[in-house]
Amino acid sequence: MSVHHMATAACVQRLQPKSGTELMESLMNLLHTGVHVRATGVADDAASTSGRDGLPSLKLPVVLQRRMSTKASPGSRIHPSPNWLMRNLPARLVPYAQLMRLDKPIGTWLLALPCFWSIALATAPGHLPDPIMMALFGTGAVLLRGAGCTINDLWDRDLDGRVERTKGRPLAAGTLTPSDAIGLLALQLSLGLVILLQLNDYSKILGASSLLLVGTYPLMKRITYWPQAFLGLTINWGAIMGYAAATGACDWSIVLPLYGAGVAWTLVYDTIYAHQDKRDDVTAGVKSTALFFGDNSKTWFTGFGTLMAACLTTAGMAAGAGAPYYAGVGAMTAHLAWQVRTVDLSNGPDCMAKFMSNKWAGTFLLAGIVMDRLLATT
Repeated sequence: MSVHHMATAACVQRLQPKSGTELMESLMNLLHTGVHVRATGVADDAASTSGRDGLPSLKLPVVLQRRMSTKASPGSRIHPSPNWLMRNLPARLVPYAQLMRLDKPIGTWLLALPCFWSIALATAPGHLPDPIMMALFGTGAVLLRGAGCTINDLWDRDLDGRVERTKGRPLAAGTLTPSDAIGLLALQLSLGLVILLQLNDYSKILGASSLLLVGTYPLMKRITYWPQAFLGLTINWGAIMGYAAATGACDWSIVLPLYGAGVAWTLVYDTIYAHQDKRDDVTAGVKSTALFFGDNSKTWFTGFGTLMAACLTTAGMAAGAGAPYYAGVGAMTAHLAWQVRTVDLSNGPDCMAKFMSNKWAGTFLLAGIVMDRLLATT
């Protein structure tokens, strides 16, 4: 076998790792060591011809050419788009969708669920929640969450570049400018206003008052170790607003403990989330309950979980709820206890997995409320 063919065979062997990600890493390593990989646009049998510097030039399948030509933003990893929407958006819209976190819908769920709890609790006995009201609040959650993330990233565009998990965000990476983000923010707030105007006057006032929390929450990580508490006050506002939208008024004996339960829940799941970034946060000068609680985090979690269960029980008693409601409370509390018991706070991926599982915790409670109202007779 000639030296030329032996070199080709060696290159082909090096291009056979176990996974797609490893394949890309191998290709990049070959480029850095001087092997010229020539993408021809034709999938063939890896036959080679002489490349520059006398080194072999490999022909790559079209699919590899496309992946090689995709420019990854700083801090990003090569992996498939996470959902159908992101895979099918025009390329020029992808950074805007990322700024809204449409690629990570868990935040929308965590914003929408307290709204849904409240609407369901306000539902008349023997009925399902109003589907139009649920749709309005679901759409509003997408827009308000997107607006909140846009504001957050405008405030944090310099900090995000110093944190490994966030340095690939569009503003930190430079794929969008602050002017782009402000334009998107204006569009989201305008569409949110259209939804708000569909509600009664009492709900309009409540909705407008939440904007102060939405606008100031991102600053809290700079001035207090309790930004997760401010997030809880912001993201659970729908626990008050949903009831008002459904009934035209608030029964504060129901909505205040429901709101308190949501805040306590947020303090658990968002502190788990913050444990991913604690090392980078120290370097960047960012504060969080993860840093404040430290090794005592699980003790704090137990206290907040107990408070959540107590508040939900109080809300249920005020609403005259029955067994299905308390079954939902029990299921949500058990799920939270499982998270606290099993989460490895030094393991970033496990923290993220536990954080994302909270959509199920909140859905358990929603299912209990809906069944309770459907089966109620008075």
